[in-house]
Amino acid sequence: MNLPFSIPLTIISYAAAWVILHFGCGYVAHALPERLFRPGKAFGRALQTRRWEDSGRFYRRLGIRRWKELLPEAGALYRGGFNKSRLISADRAHLERFLSETNRAELSHWLTFISGASFFLWNPWWVGLFMMGYAAATNLPFIAIQRYNRPRLAALEGWREA
Repeated sequence: MNLPFSIPLTIISYAAAWVILHFGCGYVAHALPERLFRPGKAFGRALQTRRWEDSGRFYRRLGIRRWKELLPEAGALYRGGFNKSRLISADRAHLERFLSETNRAELSHWLTFISGASFFLWNPWWVGLFMMGYAAATNLPFIAIQRYNRPRLAALEGWREA
């Protein structure tokens, strides 16, 4: 095995690397202007609901309603952040912001997931695969939650994603 440090130190350093990746990617997404995440704008358009998702029904078939509440919500972690754990108002401005924030959260998790590939740069291939497995396990459920909530919010507001 060709690891950079002893096994305990390697585990600690990789855990620290993941903490930095999670919080760093979250901060990058948080720092981007909210307007980029609105429906029809840069990230709003890129992350919009796809036909195969069947307006979120695909995620319901995965049983998302049973487990989504078990995962932590960190949208308000940074100053000016937005907590998406509960819908606190049905007014248009709040729904629009909530919809934008689902896009922001999804981007944050995609960035973290993709960053996991960096472990291939200095590790044996099997460690890279393990790290990508970790990246999938810790990010794809959060991405699924955002993709499940987005069409529900749009339907509540009575508009379709542009």
